[in-house]
Amino acid sequence: MEIILFEPEIPPNTGNIARLTAGLSLKLNLIQPLGFSLDEKSLKRAGLDYWPLVELRVFPDWPAFVAQWGGGRLVGTSARSGSHFATYSPKADDGLVFGPETRGLPTWLVEKLDLLFNIPLKPGVRSLNLASATAFFLGIALSRLYEPSS
Repeated sequence: MEIILFEPEIPPNTGNIARLTAGLSLKLNLIQPLGFSLDEKSLKRAGLDYWPLVELRVFPDWPAFVAQWGGGRLVGTSARSGSHFATYSPKADDGLVFGPETRGLPTWLVEKLDLLFNIPLKPGVRSLNLASATAFFLGIALSRLYEPSS
């Protein structure tokens, strides 16, 4: 399983997600443009001293990423559309795609994904923090993928 951040904007979110992927031995893919420099203090601070453990790949755009994608399905998340997250049946080679903090995944990219799921939110709540949504959805995926046999 891999994490794909499409045009992330906020350094601490990406730093926290980098730390998560390092700890779980997952690849982190960043699709440019980024809303920050990879050498920003806030990005490094959020990732702490785990950056050397992050298996990071950075791509100039979506087509460059897709050309190199060697995994399986590309699974997107959305605050407003898609199937309920509880219906997701993960596969080990899925790539989990998350959009930029202020605008989410663009329609043209959603149309290219294999699957789209949402995390229903209470009316009036616009969205979840990117790092929180990533951890939530990844946690659901991993718990289902590696569910112990009863």
